Amino acid sequence: MWTGTLELDLLLGDVHSLKEKRSVVRPLVAELRRRFDVSAAEVGHLDLHRRAGVGVALVAADRAHVVEVLDAAERLAAYRPEVELLSARRRLVSTDDD
Repeated sequence: MWTGTLELDLLLGDVHSLKEKRSVVRPLVAELRRRFDVSAAEVGHLDLHRRAGVGVALVAADRAHVVEVLDAAERLAAYRPEVELLSARRRLVSTDDD
């Protein structure tokens, strides 16, 4: 069994309030969940209106699938015009790592 996590650090474009931030981050999180069948949530920079941290996680039987899904999720965030992807950190863990 493989688990993978991806932490995206995002800079939001023309956002001036936490309400506007929600209108950008919520659709991104919803699309990640829907398109890739992953767990996703806003996990960082909760009190800043121009920054967002989004976490993505999944479990799969093989490493290749985890890498493929995390790559696609990162590309989705990177190509959204309303956000700038500042960094992406990922972690892969196998049950054989114990």
